[in-house]
Amino acid sequence: MTTLTTEPLASLIERLYTQASAATSPALDAVSAEERERLMHSRTEYLELYGLLKDLWLPVSRDTGKLLYMLARNCNAKAIVEFGTSFGLSTLHLAAALRDNGGGVLIGSEFEPSKVALARRHFVEGGVSDLVQIREGDALQSLAADLPHAVDLLLLDGAKALYRDVLNLVEAHLRPGALVIADNTDYCPEYLAYVRAPQNGYLSVPFADDIELSMRLG
Repeated sequence: MTTLTTEPLASLIERLYTQASAATSPALDAVSAEERERLMHSRTEYLELYGLLKDLWLPVSRDTGKLLYMLARNCNAKAIVEFGTSFGLSTLHLAAALRDNGGGVLIGSEFEPSKVALARRHFVEGGVSDLVQIREGDALQSLAADLPHAVDLLLLDGAKALYRDVLNLVEAHLRPGALVIADNTDYCPEYLAYVRAPQNGYLSVPFADDIELSMRLG
């Protein structure tokens, strides 16, 4: 048995996925598909985009959540950084791995204050709040300082056009063998080109539908 598959976390995660699938966003529905696509690729209008998305949960899939737990367990992660917390479903999976690894810290980042408040309640309900620190605001500022000396795992699941910028902030802290998991990578070709270039110090492969799994080399 694991923290992920026992109470209180197991039923909480299932309930949150049900809520996530029912969420709607009238504000986003009013934006054309072309404009949404443009905003998804913008490195300057991401705050506007995620303001439109504030009512949507934007969770990782159930399978991706389990994958995150397994990867964090397998690398015995003690220090995790997450870009894009939303309502905290991916965070709960990673925090469960930290608990089962014997403890540690997860530093998350989220732009939308209402999401931060609800995510923190989820962490308390799931019994993992002691492992999680969520930094509210623009991640380009909140993750620019005071990171763990050695980061074991980085999850990129916020504004897709910023993946390369966020990696720049965390890269010096990634220990040899650290894992970087990037979701929805079809929106970030610059990031993919960087982690797939051998000279930049990563071994990287596409995984599942649109996940890129990279390992920091020594």
